[in-house]
Amino acid sequence: MDRKVAREFRHKVDFLIENDAEKDYLYDVLRMYHQTMDVAVLVGDLKLVINEPSRLPLFDAIRPLIPLKHQVEYDQLTPRRSRKLKEVRLDRLHPEGLGLSVRGGLEFGCGLFISHLIKGGQADSVGLQVGDEIVRINGYSISSCTHEEVINLIRTKKTVSIKVRHIGLIPVKSSPDEPLKWQYVDQFVSESGGGRGSLDSSGSRTSKEKKVFISLVGSRGLGCSISSGPIQKPGIFISHVKPGSLSAEVGLETGDQIVEVNGIDFSNLDHKEAVNVLKSSRSLTISIVAGAGRELFMTDRERLEEVRQRELQRQELLMQKRLAMESNKILQEQQEMERQRRKEIAQKAAEENERYRKEMEQIMEEEEKFKKQWEEDWGSKDQLILPKTITAEGHPVPLRKPKYGQGMEAEFQPADDLDRGTKEQGQQKGKDKKKAKYDSLQELRKNKKELEFEQKLYKEKEEMLEKEKQLKINRLAQEVSETEREDLEESEKIQYWVERLCQTRLEQISSADNEISEVTESFFPQTLPLSS
Repeated sequence: MDRKVAREFRHKVDFLIENDAEKDYLYDVLRMYHQTMDVAVLVGDLKLVINEPSRLPLFDAIRPLIPLKHQVEYDQLTPRRSRKLKEVRLDRLHPEGLGLSVRGGLEFGCGLFISHLIKGGQADSVGLQVGDEIVRINGYSISSCTHEEVINLIRTKKTVSIKVRHIGLIPVKSSPDEPLKWQYVDQFVSESGGGRGSLDSSGSRTSKEKKVFISLVGSRGLGCSISSGPIQKPGIFISHVKPGSLSAEVGLETGDQIVEVNGIDFSNLDHKEAVNVLKSSRSLTISIVAGAGRELFMTDRERLEEVRQRELQRQELLMQKRLAMESNKILQEQQEMERQRRKEIAQKAAEENERYRKEMEQIMEEEEKFKKQWEEDWGSKDQLILPKTITAEGHPVPLRKPKYGQGMEAEFQPADDLDRGTKEQGQQKGKDKKKAKYDSLQELRKNKKELEFEQKLYKEKEEMLEKEKQLKINRLAQEVSETEREDLEESEKIQYWVERLCQTRLEQISSADNEISEVTESFFPQTLPLSS
């Protein structure tokens, strides 16, 4: 069973790929896959050689060679072929238009393909995709239409009926002299952002067979020689083309196989019968397979040159593969470094936030400690006693009460009693003065101690606020991550932004300091002079 699958695969490769160097590259890619078992790399390498719609069936031919455990991933990475046509209808008179752009046509040697879709437009809403090949328009096949003819056909009706099949490749041709190339939809730069879809063979591929028409009227002959092929490669082949002859003018070359002439099959004719058919008419319609027997008529030098060119092409393809693998490896390393860098930044930010949180908790604990100590020593701040104004208390002299004797006759005390009373009053007045002065001094000392303690507490509070302010500034500076620094092109912008953020936070902190100062001034409106 495995030999049968391998034989069928080789037969399909020989049929779809003419270049021997590309065949060798394809086999090398498969051998490297069975060593590395990397499906993604395999599919990327296959796209270098399966680079046109006619070769897309090779994806299906390679699938049986993939181990079962990798076939699901292989199916996800490779395009899927769709054999059914999809028909949609578009309103040509819609205000936003059809909502698509097309490229290609007969003059470019390919079919017509959708190259761009307007997001949310008509074509996008009905399910058309970038990479769809337009097969029919309004019921007419466009396989033999130029680009301009297709545009004119679209303009014939108000409602445009379009039949498409998804190929997944876009034809690319920058200039008339440049050969036609194909690009996968997922590699094609398009504003529509159309995703990949399933792939199918294109009906516009250049066939190996081609037809030429030759009129021998007024000429001396075809100007070419034919010969029969060997047993392992039977058929009629052109062995020589005379320069400047009719055969050279129509593009016949040495090694081309003649398949049919005027409807007569040449596959089973011998050399003599083939010559007779070519001489039987003056008008010949010849079907050939270009280059099918070229190796039969090559010299040893030409064979060596072809082998050398084949090896050069193979080495070039392998170099492209190595470059692609190195680029992929570098990209993966860069992505891993970026992930690691982001992880480190996040970790540093978390550590800084935790450190900042702990420092703030420590500051709050110290504030609570000072507050508690203050309340234990002096009571609540709301109950603080403002400094008292010292006033001298005046003690009025007590009036002497008159003494009344019997008969209600007032008798005054002797002079010595009066003098004694005045002396006692003076002594009492002196004592009261001394006591008032002592009390006032004690009150001043108490207020002085309270003021010194409050000033000490306020100074410590200012130091804590200054420390907290510095912590916030440091944290703000670290909040400017390395990713944001790289995104800015000039370091002056970074410094300006950091200074602006710091200035904003400093203004907030300054406003907080002003509030604290106002509260402090409400407690201590003036500083009292201390007197002994």
